[in-house]
Amino acid sequence: MARRSNINQIASWRLNLVRIVFLSLVLGLGWRLVDIQVLNADFLRSQGDARHIRNVPVAAHRGMILDRHGEPLAISTPVHSVWLNPQQTDSDDAQLKTLAKLLNIKHSVITKKISSNKNKEFIYLKRRLAPELAAKIKQLDIAGVALQREYKRYYPVGEVTSHLLGFTSIDDNGQEGLELTHNEALSGVPGLKRMMRDSRGTYVGGGEQIKPSKDGQNISLSIDLRLQYLSYQSLKATVKKYRARSGSAVILDVKTGEVLAMVNQPAFNPNNRRGLKVSDFRNRAVTDLFEPGSIVKPFTVASGLKSGKFTAATVIDTRPGLYKVSGHTIKDFRDYGEINIETLIQKSSNVGASKIALALKPEQLWQGFNAFGLGEPTGAYFPGEAMGRLPDPQSWRELDRAVMAYGYGLATSNLQIARAYMVLANGGILQPVSFIKLAEAPQGRRVFSRDVIQQVLSMMEKVVQEGGTARKAAVENYSVAGKTGTVKKASRGGYAEDHYLSLFAGVIPASNPRLVMVVMVDDPQGEDYYGGLIAAPVFSEVMAGAMRLLNVAPDNLPESPIRLQLAQQ
Repeated sequence: MARRSNINQIASWRLNLVRIVFLSLVLGLGWRLVDIQVLNADFLRSQGDARHIRNVPVAAHRGMILDRHGEPLAISTPVHSVWLNPQQTDSDDAQLKTLAKLLNIKHSVITKKISSNKNKEFIYLKRRLAPELAAKIKQLDIAGVALQREYKRYYPVGEVTSHLLGFTSIDDNGQEGLELTHNEALSGVPGLKRMMRDSRGTYVGGGEQIKPSKDGQNISLSIDLRLQYLSYQSLKATVKKYRARSGSAVILDVKTGEVLAMVNQPAFNPNNRRGLKVSDFRNRAVTDLFEPGSIVKPFTVASGLKSGKFTAATVIDTRPGLYKVSGHTIKDFRDYGEINIETLIQKSSNVGASKIALALKPEQLWQGFNAFGLGEPTGAYFPGEAMGRLPDPQSWRELDRAVMAYGYGLATSNLQIARAYMVLANGGILQPVSFIKLAEAPQGRRVFSRDVIQQVLSMMEKVVQEGGTARKAAVENYSVAGKTGTVKKASRGGYAEDHYLSLFAGVIPASNPRLVMVVMVDDPQGEDYYGGLIAAPVFSEVMAGAMRLLNVAPDNLPESPIRLQLAQQ
């Protein structure tokens, strides 16, 4: 009986122990539940969220750049970039070899990124993948490897607008050209989305929108893509034909100051910039300065007429084709004898232009050139735009004034010359230049009387006619007013004898100007290097197409026998 009693006591003790243990577990679990669900709920929730929930940026769609007729010049297309989380990706995962092969990178590069970045959660492997490649990577389903949606900038017309538009970085921010100028408007505002990741680091679909993204604005440029193509093709052919170092051309709308075309050679492809240098990206028509040569002679003549010391009938003695100023000999192509101012422009007499400049006070000559906008910004707000240089008249010697009359001693850009020729084309009004399509013409300021400008423009028509220096700039059935320039390039110790800039600046139609175009070809090779032979044909070819495309009525139709007969009756 005693033994049985002992056994019962032991069994009772064991049962009580089990009860106590079980009750302790229940109480412990209960306390843990209270701790999790009540006391530390917020803390634990935040820790969980920190591991599985992320605020993910939502990229804003970059706005398009369009030409004046709505043709796309720059667009952003959706792409994916592949990234990994080193903390969640196993470097021994066999699928990484397949991933490396798809991305065309070494497997060791991926494993090194994983091992050397264990303290990070985000490392790009490759940006901007093609859609079909992104789909293959997604199918691999590698832990810690995911895709992120981004946008890639694409330029449909490639090198035709490359220097004008510039390009964006891999993060879709403007780096050059108008992409940089209007980057803020084009970029828009990124959004924010709260998303959950699974155990493999992949974002689960859906998510909560915290801040909506705002897409960038579309921008309509003043550029007419049709004229851009015409200018590009003609300039490229000319630079290639004469093995020139480079070239540029600008077309402006006389009424509004809008840039209708701007091209450069050599160009680059903004869709593939491998192997290019920073210098390849510069827009020569805006950033490169040069001495303009004889294309500024109309400015000298306009300054002379404005002073009242000269009239269209004034005769200037240029004999014997040589003129000594401060020990320096100024030369004409040949001895033109006694000529009026119209012939001075037609024949491009350096001697005649110098004598006009020396008859004016330095301030008068400076004010005349400055009135054409030389030495000041064009109002285009293009990155890297060069303001040019118009020397201080206080420091001028006689020789400085004499050579400035035919385009030496000052520096200007192609765009500045085009803007200056707008003053000749619109009756003496200086206007700002615009790369953006305008609803109405901007307010300009009068810098010359209409009478003076009309006289100069009429004289410039002779340049393109029989006996002028730019017969090759003529456009059939249209009157043209223009001026050639053939400039010796500056070199160490003076000017090179065998390196030139060939220029032509023209207005069409001369009777009712619509367009201004300036063409510059740098260092053409061979026997032909004059502006009338190299640059003038580019003007003629492009403007013949432009008049047709813009439906500008001819103003210089030949007199047919029937019209002559009707006129006589």
